[in-house]
Amino acid sequence: MKRCTTDNIVRQTVVVLLVFCASLQPISAQQKIELVFGLYTTDKPTVLVKTFRPLLSAIETALTLKLGKPVDIKLQISRSYEEGVAELVNGDVDFSRFGAASYVTAIKQNPRLRILALDSKNGKQTTRGVICVAESSPYSKVSELKGVRFAFGNQASTIGRYLSQAYLLKHGVASTDLASFEYLDRHDRVGHAVAHGSFDAGALKESTFNKLKKKGLPLRSLATFDNVNKPWIASADMSDELFEALRSVMFALDAPDAFRQLDQKQFVPGSDADFEEIRAAITSNAEFFQSKRSPDTTVVLDGL
Repeated sequence: MKRCTTDNIVRQTVVVLLVFCASLQPISAQQKIELVFGLYTTDKPTVLVKTFRPLLSAIETALTLKLGKPVDIKLQISRSYEEGVAELVNGDVDFSRFGAASYVTAIKQNPRLRILALDSKNGKQTTRGVICVAESSPYSKVSELKGVRFAFGNQASTIGRYLSQAYLLKHGVASTDLASFEYLDRHDRVGHAVAHGSFDAGALKESTFNKLKKKGLPLRSLATFDNVNKPWIASADMSDELFEALRSVMFALDAPDAFRQLDQKQFVPGSDADFEEIRAAITSNAEFFQSKRSPDTTVVLDGL
């Protein structure tokens, strides 16, 4: 009888120890928050990883301190603009960074998406696009770009298509006035194509233009135009608590080296109303195509 009692005590002690040990398990094994951040290929995937990983790591650290739980953010790069939009709209990623036109497309498909913040280099909500030519080009202004071969970016790009085509049309150049035009998918490809003479002119974001110039590519800017900074957008499935915590962390983030990789300095607030001009450019885009030519018949180049 005594032995039975001793056995019971031993068993109870083992149970208590197991429960105690379980309570000592790392929080990461019990409460880890795993998030997926989505991008689409505006540049080479290797460049995107190098650019965004430091900033995502800084956000991870700050959000871990904010929530008192380990946070792990995985970077997922989609193969196209359309795939990237679909992943956010469908909740396959937790938050993404898009161009303005892609945001307009995404919010139309899922109105429950919410803007976390906008990129910013100087505290402002806008950045710029560039229409460029080679340094040796005879052209000095956009209105002279009739009869040229023009390189646009992705067919869903804000700068690479919608705003640049609106700018051309505003200065008297429609698709019918061009000798030819093609969509090269990425901003860096546009810059290389113009610098190497494959095209006479092209449209790309200013940050990529500046990087290519620093690398020695012979490019010259003909004109610049404003664009809303890229928004960071939360999935419709993100909880209000996590949304507010993430926003708070992003606005307070002190990570100059990480921001520098992105050619930015901080995050600033943004709202859906900031994108009305982009909506107008998308809506009126058909006016650029006043001929037998259509954007659906252009060739997408994989080279350069």
